[in-house]
Amino acid sequence: MRKDITFTSKGLRCSGWLYVPDDLKTGAKAPAIVMAHGFTGVKEAILPDFATQFVSAGFVTLVFDYRYFGDSEGEPRSQNFPLELVEDIRNAITWVSDQPEVDSQRIGIWGTSYGGGLVLYVGTYDRRVKAVVSQVPAALSPEQWRAVNPENYDKRSRILLQDRIERYKTGVVNYMKVFAPEGEPCVLPGKEAYEEGRCFFFKQPNWRNQVTLESLEKMREFDPAGMVHMISPTALLFIPAEKDIFCPLDVVKAIYEKAREPKAITVLPIRHFETYSEPWLSKAAGAAINWFEKYL
Repeated sequence: MRKDITFTSKGLRCSGWLYVPDDLKTGAKAPAIVMAHGFTGVKEAILPDFATQFVSAGFVTLVFDYRYFGDSEGEPRSQNFPLELVEDIRNAITWVSDQPEVDSQRIGIWGTSYGGGLVLYVGTYDRRVKAVVSQVPAALSPEQWRAVNPENYDKRSRILLQDRIERYKTGVVNYMKVFAPEGEPCVLPGKEAYEEGRCFFFKQPNWRNQVTLESLEKMREFDPAGMVHMISPTALLFIPAEKDIFCPLDVVKAIYEKAREPKAITVLPIRHFETYSEPWLSKAAGAAINWFEKYL
């Protein structure tokens, strides 16, 4: 069963879907999973395919739109400030823990891509979380942001500085496209990103191909895994993609080495976006289900 829900985060309404196992008996309580979608994502894209598998395995599952995205409130639209997304995830945990179908002592969080980095941060600091699954995680540190492409980093720094000055003087909100054809400026350049964006995001009517420039400034200052060694005793599973050009495997492995037990890593021999299509979707979901069953 799936039902429409809302909860508040910093005074704004977040819209979501709560999946409840059909065979859950009246008065019974089940473990819950809060899902965190990727960069600029909306709840209609990608996550329902995983949520239906999680609920079939017996987990109450919450999918929602962050503030400023999808059906949730917040202006300006498409504002992707990492610590505000973290706040939304933590408020989602509070809300779902209060639901009559949920055992509040058995809460897990699952995130993919940018959400995969966010759940590392949340799992480190929020002890209500007992298990974390971080799928194809975008978890670059500020230092790694620059190391990936120093020339492009410095070029974008000039754009962001100009935007900061303009924002201060006029209050204008400037945007950059998330995906674009080759040659056009965007956050995620390249043919692979554009084609996969068209496949998974462009067809969603409430998704916007944009993000505020101020968001990019906040993102490069955020360190999702800097304190990952503190996540223990929360159980941590990584599901990276071996051929991932957006979330490089060597970065994920370095984070994994810093984390303490209990932990595990399941590497899929694929590219970043392939984890959202079969047969890899079910393989990734199955690994997550096994982890949640073990630790929730």
